[in-house]
Amino acid sequence: MADFTKAGRQFELRVPGFRAAGAAAGIKKNGKKDLAVIVSDSPASVAGVFTTNTVKAAPVLLDMKRIRKGLASGLIVNSGNANACTGKEGMRNAEAMADMAERALGLKKGSVLVASTGVIGVPLPIEKVEKGLPFLSRSLGYEGLGPAAEAMMTTDAFPKKTVMKTKLGGVEITLAGIAKGAGMICPDMATMLAFFFTDARIKAPALSKALKAAVDRSFNSIIVDNDTSTNDTVLAFANGAGNGGEIKEGTREFDSFAGLLTAASTELAHMIVKDGEGATRFVEIEVSGAASEHDARKAARTVAESYLCKTAFFGGDPNWGRIIAAIGRAGVKMREERTIVSFNGVQVVLKGLDTGREKEAARAMKKKELLVLVDIGAGRGAARVWTTDLTYEYVKINSAYRT
Repeated sequence: MADFTKAGRQFELRVPGFRAAGAAAGIKKNGKKDLAVIVSDSPASVAGVFTTNTVKAAPVLLDMKRIRKGLASGLIVNSGNANACTGKEGMRNAEAMADMAERALGLKKGSVLVASTGVIGVPLPIEKVEKGLPFLSRSLGYEGLGPAAEAMMTTDAFPKKTVMKTKLGGVEITLAGIAKGAGMICPDMATMLAFFFTDARIKAPALSKALKAAVDRSFNSIIVDNDTSTNDTVLAFANGAGNGGEIKEGTREFDSFAGLLTAASTELAHMIVKDGEGATRFVEIEVSGAASEHDARKAARTVAESYLCKTAFFGGDPNWGRIIAAIGRAGVKMREERTIVSFNGVQVVLKGLDTGREKEAARAMKKKELLVLVDIGAGRGAARVWTTDLTYEYVKINSAYRT
């Protein structure tokens, strides 16, 4: 296992060879930051994972086409408008957004990727993007990933960001990640934007393999409300500025790099859940004793999606019957007479029967973080997902999102 190092909350969010900036361009009604650019000093290997929603926003379609080259020089991101369900005009605006960034930043045509997040079905005010780019190009700096993360936010309460370091072949590499997301979070490419930047030297096919594995173990294992979006995008850029050797598949260095990317992805994924719209509890659900890992994941996800379970988490109610019932409809093999359930270490079910520790469990559930362990007694498969409780505030936030 590689040794990953990370500073505290005041960490320096920068990666050699990457400059960034974020600013307010007037896309959002509230006047907050809503436009960001990130640029690599040299063309970078690039890989991406995108929404599984059949309805895909124009920026997603454009990026899916552009990353086939395996190289990119930059990224432009806006919040406040998803540029989704906007027809041919939306695609023209996505292409124009990339073209404007390329010209403003002096980059090769076709080398910039695009991401958008916000309200669906409203035309993107492309003139505001164009107006904001000169300021962004002048503001580019190696410390700009923080402002860029702020410019991606919609209903987020805080920007999600991390930076980690490790040594590969005796050379230190840096990996930074920024993300946004608080609602419409579902394991089928969790609804959010996330971007990773590293000075490691790795070609696009290997980077893509590492990214897909990282996404599966992190962003595809979180649930807030089980809604996928039209704009889900995760991108990874590697520019080789660290002067290390090439990281190739099948090597220890690749395994270490993939582990680093997974660790960073998981940290950002946890931040997204903790910032879940209206959430008061961060809930980890771990299912073991399943016939397979697939069954374990399916069972854990069914619990995490259940409104009855999520409202019980909100109330701090150790209603284990809802857990058992949810798994019972998950379509997986389960031995009820062997099932065990615990809340924050307090066992409430043993061999399928109540243990009489409800009051103790209720006290244990008052914490902000809740660990639900379930053994369904059917095998050795195990999996975990992360979710939130379901609160009054969630309804309030989403009942007035457009207004």
